[in-house]
Amino acid sequence: MRKLVSQGMVMFAGLLVAPLPITPILSHNAALENSDPRLPVLKQFLMENGAPIAKHAQDFLLAADTYELDWRLLPSISVIESSGGKYFKNNNILGWANCEHRFPSIRAGIFTVADRLANSKLYRSKGLEQILRTYNSNADYPGRVKRVMRRIGPAAIPASFTN
Repeated sequence: MRKLVSQGMVMFAGLLVAPLPITPILSHNAALENSDPRLPVLKQFLMENGAPIAKHAQDFLLAADTYELDWRLLPSISVIESSGGKYFKNNNILGWANCEHRFPSIRAGIFTVADRLANSKLYRSKGLEQILRTYNSNADYPGRVKRVMRRIGPAAIPASFTN
């Protein structure tokens, strides 16, 4: 009995300290898919560039909206870090923690990184340039990510952009 109680306490303590994915419980958002003009733009860009992460376009948009990030930021980081999901490990398409951090799924990785960029004291209240310099200290990194962001499209997509 004593052994069971000890194991139970250790397991409970582990649950308290174990990092949980920050993925909000979001059901399939048909409204986003049918009315958000960013979705076809992002999907098309990723597919034209042979990026396997095109199937996660909606996740990128939901994470960006949830954490109030530029909708092009996370997909652009993934293009630079993993060639759009071609080369990665640990479900880590964003290169988080030098690609060593393990995520339970690609979606969990997208939402966890979005949360960190929005809420970590290392990133919050910083502009895009400072966020990117903190994310990766290579001098050319911010310019590379921002070039991909511009290729995806403008920050705000007018209705005529998608027609």
